Amino acid sequence: MNAVRRSQMILVAGPYRSGTGDDPVKLEANVRAMNQAALALFRAGHLPVTGEALALPLLETAGCTGPGDALFEEIFHPVAEQLLSRCDAVLRIGGPSEGADRMVVRARAENKHVYTGLDEVPAGR
Repeated sequence: MNAVRRSQMILVAGPYRSGTGDDPVKLEANVRAMNQAALALFRAGHLPVTGEALALPLLETAGCTGPGDALFEEIFHPVAEQLLSRCDAVLRIGGPSEGADRMVVRARAENKHVYTGLDEVPAGR
């Protein structure tokens, strides 16, 4: 019998600031890596999301002066945490990241799927 394919809303969690020294070029490279993973998920039939896609425009609008300021602390991780509560799964990508690892722990506590590679994600509709 064939498995039923189902589209999932999947949070892509990876390093944003880790190992960058807050260098804007390195931060952008991390966002690009998450977006590339998100595109692969979309093409596999899923709805991919990143916390960065929602948090970064809010931070700019709020007047954030850079990673780690008070506005960043108020908005960045809380947006991802709220987003995760609405997702079916997490795809953990990239290297060390306290924030991404926190999303994985939280996802597992909420009995959500946690994928550690694109090859683990079943095709969606």
